[in-house]
Amino acid sequence: MAQERLDRIEELKNKLFNKSYKTKPASRLGFAYGQKKDVPDSWEEEEKKGEAKDDSKGKFFLKTSTFKKFFIFSVVFFVLALGFACYIIFSGGNTVSNDNIDMSVLSDASVAGGEPFPIQVEIVNRNSSPLELADLVVEYPQSSSDNSSGGTGTIRTSLGTIPAGGTQDENIKIVLFGEQGSVQDLKISLEYRVEGSNAIFVKEEPYEVTISSTPINLSINAPDEANPNQEISLNVKATLNSTEPLSNVLLSADYPIGFEFESATPAPSFGNNVWAFGSLSPGVVQNIEITGKMVDVSDGEEKDFRVSSGSESDSDKSSIGTVFNSLEHKVMIKEPFVEADLYINGVYQSEYAASSSTPVSGEIRWANNLTTKVNDLQISAKFSGNAYDPTTVSATDGFFDCSDDTITWDKNTKEEFAEVNPGDSGSVLFSFSPLALFSAAGGLLSQPVVNIDVSVKGSNALEGNATQEIDNSESKVVSIISDANLDAKALYYSGAFTNTGPIPPAVGQKTTYTVVWTLSNTSNNISNAQVHSTLPSWMSFVGSVSPSTEDLTYDSLTNEIVWNVGEIPPGTGITTTGRSVSFQISFTPSLSQAGTAPVIINDAVLTGHDDFANVDITVNKNSLDTTLLEDPTFPALGDRVVN
Repeated sequence: MAQERLDRIEELKNKLFNKSYKTKPASRLGFAYGQKKDVPDSWEEEEKKGEAKDDSKGKFFLKTSTFKKFFIFSVVFFVLALGFACYIIFSGGNTVSNDNIDMSVLSDASVAGGEPFPIQVEIVNRNSSPLELADLVVEYPQSSSDNSSGGTGTIRTSLGTIPAGGTQDENIKIVLFGEQGSVQDLKISLEYRVEGSNAIFVKEEPYEVTISSTPINLSINAPDEANPNQEISLNVKATLNSTEPLSNVLLSADYPIGFEFESATPAPSFGNNVWAFGSLSPGVVQNIEITGKMVDVSDGEEKDFRVSSGSESDSDKSSIGTVFNSLEHKVMIKEPFVEADLYINGVYQSEYAASSSTPVSGEIRWANNLTTKVNDLQISAKFSGNAYDPTTVSATDGFFDCSDDTITWDKNTKEEFAEVNPGDSGSVLFSFSPLALFSAAGGLLSQPVVNIDVSVKGSNALEGNATQEIDNSESKVVSIISDANLDAKALYYSGAFTNTGPIPPAVGQKTTYTVVWTLSNTSNNISNAQVHSTLPSWMSFVGSVSPSTEDLTYDSLTNEIVWNVGEIPPGTGITTTGRSVSFQISFTPSLSQAGTAPVIINDAVLTGHDDFANVDITVNKNSLDTTLLEDPTFPALGDRVVN
């Protein structure tokens, strides 16, 4: 039994691992044995070149019925396609190709901006079919126009039918705008249809035109050099040299950092740098004078001013849509030979706002920036303006000449000015007080100012016996702040309301009072004015306001009272009726307040903006208590709380 098992194991190993082992066929009833085929152990090498190949496998496919049908169909299709192509080629069908359409643009490659620009377009149809419903379309760059009105323009010209082999010429005139040297891209298109089709076909031909000259000539007359904080002027001239009028023309100026605009003639149309000329006729000249100062600049800096002219933008009337011309002017900042900087109340700025009730102190700080001596140095300060009061001017070590309103410091008043060494510096002092903004004799001053013009002069010795005159100047404007005033009073026996309760106030009993706020103003318009105050915790707001049209509010959470005044025009309460509001408050004293005169409303504060002096103003008014000094019938002992 054991031997039989071993024989079976050996037979199984032979089956698995012996290549020459041959399986003994077993008897299977009802099945025929398949034909035995030898399988090669490796790929056979290809037949050598020249040996006959067995093509029995290829003939297998040829004998297949489906393959024969596909082959016959392919041959027939190829023959038909070839015949159709020959028919189209030799029969002259109605097909049209863009390649058989020639478009030639006959025109100059450059044009003067604003001048009529003629364009001749020649179209040759080399197709065997006509081009029907043909249109010639010329598209302009933005802000070019055939009528000089700006904006995007398109010209469409109907050409009708262009026959096969025919030629069509078309002449068009347009006007182009743009900066000198700029390239304008035109798109010239031919739109057409062919017989038996509603589709629109397009043949395009781009064309470039260079703007050789601008319709507006610009020039800038300005200094090439400027001192820090020195006033400079730019004269801009714009001349229309086109033969066609222009409309909606703008000129804009771009100022460098450090340029402080002061004024312009004529005044800008938008902001401080855009002028709208409207329509210009050929030969018209526009002059603009721009004045300003170079502030917060340093020696050696180069500042660029740029002016541009062009057509008004379709979306923004204050900006240029297409630039016709632009021009740049450079100004070199150079330190002055002798420096003279004017400080007002210790502050250095071109415009200063001062109170009319406070004296103004001035200081001129000078320095010799040369490497050589300066002889006979002279500094002067000249005063002007409608708020200038010559009787208040005083100077330290200087001579004031009231005949020409000038203080002079020279070697006669300061010995060191006879000869100033390189690098020497110092200062001179003066003071003045503005005129009262209102007086019975002079009336009310409108937009009060004091102008101070400072100049410094001297001479510089050159080689030999030659001398060089040196000078420098500076100007300051002192704007006087309007005298806005807030008057506050409390009433019991008079005023807009009937008050109730005991006088003097009694512990545990309610007494009402009327508070009146009155505003006055002198020279300048005050905007965004408000009066703020609060009530002590022991006071209550009754709610009555007179006149009822005044915007006065009370916040019960913070006890704050706000009067939204708005504007206080010049002369309010002086040449016209004062602005006032009245409201009612109540007081119920406690036992701890007996024998005192408690505060019934805290400090009031008027805030606003002086539109001329361009400063915010603040006016404080002290708190009010139960001592009603403004009420003429108030008793002497009516303020103390009684038990």
